[in-house]
Amino acid sequence: MAATEAFAAFLDQTRFSVDQIRFVQLIIEELTANGLMDPSRLYESPYIDHGHLDVIFPQEVGVIVEILRDVKAHALSADVA
Repeated sequence: MAATEAFAAFLDQTRFSVDQIRFVQLIIEELTANGLMDPSRLYESPYIDHGHLDVIFPQEVGVIVEILRDVKAHALSADVA
């Protein structure tokens, strides 16, 4: 599962603000560059430079973390196969 595809489905579910979309784009860029991303990174720079995750996405934090875990699981299973 590509990072862009995983978050595209998330972004399609509801209307997000420009700031929220930019935040997700940062996540996608990191996943594209590194392949994986630990959810704890969401509470570090550059993410906190744009605002706190719990403020930007008050209802969706769990969904974002789950997407990151799914991307990781998919990447790890692809490495094994």
